[in-house]
Amino acid sequence: MSKDRLQRFQAILADQADLAFIPISSDLQYLTGVPRDIPNYGHNIHPGDWLEGAWISPHHAPVLPLPRMTAEFGGLNQLQGIDIRVLGDWDEPAEMVKGILADFNLPDNPRVAISDFTRGETVSNLQPLVSGATWLSATDLLRPLRVIKSQSDIDEMKEAGRITEAAFADTLTSLRLGMTELEIVEEVNFQLRRHGSLGQSFTTSLYNSGPDHPLLFGQRMQSWHRKLDPPVSILFDFGGIYQGWCYDFGRTVFFGEPDEEAQRVYDLVMASQAAGIAALKAGESTTTATDRAARQVIEEAGYGETFRHRLGHAIGMDVHEPPFLTEGDETPLEEGMLFTIEPSIMQMNNYSARVEDIVVARPGGGEKLTNGWQELIVVS
Repeated sequence: MSKDRLQRFQAILADQADLAFIPISSDLQYLTGVPRDIPNYGHNIHPGDWLEGAWISPHHAPVLPLPRMTAEFGGLNQLQGIDIRVLGDWDEPAEMVKGILADFNLPDNPRVAISDFTRGETVSNLQPLVSGATWLSATDLLRPLRVIKSQSDIDEMKEAGRITEAAFADTLTSLRLGMTELEIVEEVNFQLRRHGSLGQSFTTSLYNSGPDHPLLFGQRMQSWHRKLDPPVSILFDFGGIYQGWCYDFGRTVFFGEPDEEAQRVYDLVMASQAAGIAALKAGESTTTATDRAARQVIEEAGYGETFRHRLGHAIGMDVHEPPFLTEGDETPLEEGMLFTIEPSIMQMNNYSARVEDIVVARPGGGEKLTNGWQELIVVS
């Protein structure tokens, strides 16, 4: 548990709310160290699981009620430094919550902050238990703390980056012409775990294109099984996890011998990233200005329409966090903000390229956390 983070949040609560409820989520892991597990595609229901989450007040230690299945099979009953209350399989969750709330001696019509990650079922069960409450977002209260990373936070993200680069290095040794996207994705995911990651920080994705290999978005069951016969550019987008910190990383690999167009596209993307990193000046620039500096490189070369997304996003214990490097987000840059810088040129029926690293906003410009593979990687 980070006592400093928790104490700073409690100081904010003292001004804004009487009590906060935060389910198992990045918000809770950030504040207390309670870990998250790898998510499931389908929801698993345990008896009374709507009460999972910590209750935090300005002046009391967190109380974490958990269903027995989560506490026992999830291993959370082994956690130290947090008051865990275990709900039996046939116990009434509302009665347990009533008892916890009574211990906080809330005033009439209390102000209760709930994390944005709270499920609708939880909210509907809590409302009748806290009469006359005013509800507000605990995530909004916590965000100013999460957006500025300490040096120890940055060091842990660096370790997530080291794991990610190690996984990529070993994936490269397995690449061969004609393999499928699915084979590469599974190799990446295996190598992430092999090198110490809990799993992938988000769904590992490849964006592959060439004159005879149309780019497909969101059609995994089709794209996974296509053979990657040269010439084709392969765009990696994946990341590892370390101590709850989520990395986001991208590189371009070319199957076959890149022609002048393929190399030009790659060089433009790398120049765009360099411009974005240089513009990430804490205390001087903004998120919009950083996006504009990188985008201008690609637009002036005539590829503006193929840069299909924002330049990047803040990142931490979630993969996408605000603020965003995009037109219209005028957030002033502060030292310690972490962003992805991820320009791309994505052509539907021609060669594409992308690069992505996490970068720290510094007074003189951005500091990259990963630096490998700056030249186009060619497999032939």
